Amino acid sequence: MSLLQAISIVLDRNPQLRQEGLAYEVLQWYICRLEAWFAADADTISLKNWDQEHVLSGGHGLMVQGYYPVIQALSKGLDVRLNHRVTKIAQRSNRVIITMEDGNTFIADAAIITVPIGVLKANLIEFEPRLPAWKLSAISDIGVGIENKIALRFNTVFWPNVEVLGLVAQTSYACGYFLNLHKATGHPVLVYMAAGRFAYDIEKLSDEEAINFVMLQLKRMIPDATDPIQHLVSRWGTDPDSLGSYSCDLVGKPADLYERLCAPVDNLYFAGEAASADHSGSVHGAYTSGVTAAEVCRRHLSVQHGISDLFHLVMREEFAEAMVPLQISRM
Repeated sequence: MSLLQAISIVLDRNPQLRQEGLAYEVLQWYICRLEAWFAADADTISLKNWDQEHVLSGGHGLMVQGYYPVIQALSKGLDVRLNHRVTKIAQRSNRVIITMEDGNTFIADAAIITVPIGVLKANLIEFEPRLPAWKLSAISDIGVGIENKIALRFNTVFWPNVEVLGLVAQTSYACGYFLNLHKATGHPVLVYMAAGRFAYDIEKLSDEEAINFVMLQLKRMIPDATDPIQHLVSRWGTDPDSLGSYSCDLVGKPADLYERLCAPVDNLYFAGEAASADHSGSVHGAYTSGVTAAEVCRRHLSVQHGISDLFHLVMREEFAEAMVPLQISRM
C-alpha cells in the first residue's frame, strides 16, 4: 500500500491522533516535506520500501560553492567530452561501441552507464543487443520523481533568519516552503521547492507565471516582500537530459530493483543514484555507486589484460593526495 493509505489507516484506528484546524494543516506540511524527499506524492510511495535507505551520520549540509569543486577534483587529468549525447550502445566481441547524436563513435573495452533513470525509462538510448528482461523490468519498475526549484534573488533580505519559510494548507499539494540560502551563503536568495504532481504542474507554466505564483505564496507569509531582481526556474521533468529528478519507490514494486539496475551486463556497468540500493535519490548514492561500478569494471579489465593490482594501488594513493577541501554549511 501507499504511505498515504497507511497514514489514513492509522488515523482511522486511532481517532485520538486526528488533527483539526492549524494542527491538521501543519500535518499536511510535514507530508509535503516527505513528498519532497522522494520527489513524489504520498499516494504513490511504497509503504514497504520507502524507508530502506541507510541514513548517513552528520546531518544535512549545503554545498556553498555548489558541486563544481567536486567535479573539478574528480575530473583532473581525465579526457572529458561535453555535449556528446549518446544515442546507441552496441556490444561487439569484448568491445563497446558508443554512437553519438552526430554519428561519431567511441570504441572501448567497457562502458559505465550513468545516465539518469528517466532517460533509460524513455528508451532514448538504443542497446544492441537488447538489454536482458531482468534489467529492462528493473528500469521500468523504478519510479522517477520530480522536484523543481525556483530560485529568487532580491536586492535586500526582508525575511527572518531561519532555515526554511513554510506555508501550511489543508492539503499537502497546497503547502509550500522556501529554503533560505542567505543563512548559509550570505546572498539574498530564497529557493522555492516543488515536488511530485505539483512540480509537474509548475513545469506547465512560463517562467513569468511561475515567479508570479511563488511571489503570491511568499507575500501571504511576508506581505511587504519585494520583487526579485533575478530568478532561475528548473524543469527537470521535461529536460531531455534528465526526464525527472531522481528515483523513488513505487507501490507494488519489488524491493530488489536497485540491485538489478546496478548489476553489470557483460562489459556494460551501471551507476548513478538509481543504482544505489542504500542511498538512492542522493548525490552520495550516485557517487558511491560510481566508485563501485568503476572498481568492478577495473577488476574485469585487469583480468582480461593481465594488469597487476599494484599499479592501481599506486594510482589510488596519488589520487587521494589530489583531493580538495569543500565549503559546507550546516545552515
